[in-house]
Amino acid sequence: MKNNKAIYDLTYGLFLIGTEAEGKRNGCIVNTVCQVASDPTRVSLSCINGNLTPELIKRSGYFTAAVLDESAPYKLFEDFGLRHGNETDKFEGYEVFKDGLGIPYIKDHACALLSCKVISAEDLGSHTLFIAEVVDMDKLSDRRPVTYSEYHSRIKPKKQAETQRKIVGWRCTICGYVYDGPVLPQDYICPLCSHPASDFEPIYE
Repeated sequence: MKNNKAIYDLTYGLFLIGTEAEGKRNGCIVNTVCQVASDPTRVSLSCINGNLTPELIKRSGYFTAAVLDESAPYKLFEDFGLRHGNETDKFEGYEVFKDGLGIPYIKDHACALLSCKVISAEDLGSHTLFIAEVVDMDKLSDRRPVTYSEYHSRIKPKKQAETQRKIVGWRCTICGYVYDGPVLPQDYICPLCSHPASDFEPIYE
C-alpha cells in the first residue's frame, strides 16, 4: 500500500547551499529551504548530519541558498550532491562569488540568492534544522525555479534496462551512501539521509 514515490509530489524547490568556515568551503544540494517568517524574513534549512556542510554552517553561523532554476544540468547535482566535501572542493571548476558576508555561491543555473545568518539549530537525529534570518537577497535571473519533482522526471537520468553486468551494491542518489550487496531490501532506508530504497541506484561490477 505504501508508495514512497508519493513524497516526490510535494512542491519542493531545489537549492545549492554554500558555506565557509576556517578557510574551508563546501556546498550541497537540498530541497529543504522554506520561508517561515516575514518580519524579519526567516527561513528554515534541514541538512543531513554527518556531512561537511552542516558542520561548517555550525562553525560559521552563515550560509547562502541559491535557488536553482530550470536550466540546472545533472552534472551540477552530481558535483554538489554525490561528491563528499571532505575529499574534494566541490566549487572547483565553477565561477565562485562571495556575498557580503564572505560566503561562497555560484550564479550558474540559479535564479535567486539568499544570504542567511543562523539564529538557532536543532538536532533532529538524521538532520540538523537551522532557522536563519535572511540578511540579504537578490534575483540572479528571470528563469523559472526548478522543482524536486522535475528533477526526478526530467533531469535525473533514467535507469538503463538491466544488462548482464553484475550488481555489487547500491548508491543513494541523495547523499552518496553505499549499500554493499546485490539485493537492496524494498523497505530499506538510507542510514544517512533517511531516503527510501527508490532513491538508490545500482553499482555494477
